[in-house]
Amino acid sequence: MANEARRQNERRGRRAEIIAAIWLIVKGYRLIDRRVRTPVGEIDLLMRRRDALVFVEVKARPTLDSGVLALHPRQQARCEAAARWLAVRHGWPGAVLRHDAVVIRPWALPTHLVAVWRDG
Repeated sequence: MANEARRQNERRGRRAEIIAAIWLIVKGYRLIDRRVRTPVGEIDLLMRRRDALVFVEVKARPTLDSGVLALHPRQQARCEAAARWLAVRHGWPGAVLRHDAVVIRPWALPTHLVAVWRDG
């Protein structure tokens, strides 16, 4: 039973990431990668817009409030560490690093939260 719930959550998360990526592409962002794993954490979506390299956390939640509350400090630290690791490893000179979030809710347009965390 627990495995089935885990699989359903995984599928819901993947769908939410696809919806978020499409939403951001429509807004003028370019998808660089999805589900980027690093030794220090995972980035759901890696996007680019002009000179900004955008690390996007995607949350599929029933309400906007529950989506925002899911962006807790421990997760922030993991996302920021993964972003720094990627920036150093790939050497993106001159890129502005930004952390955004997209909350996906049933029967609602995605909500894009710009610069939810400040790096460093």
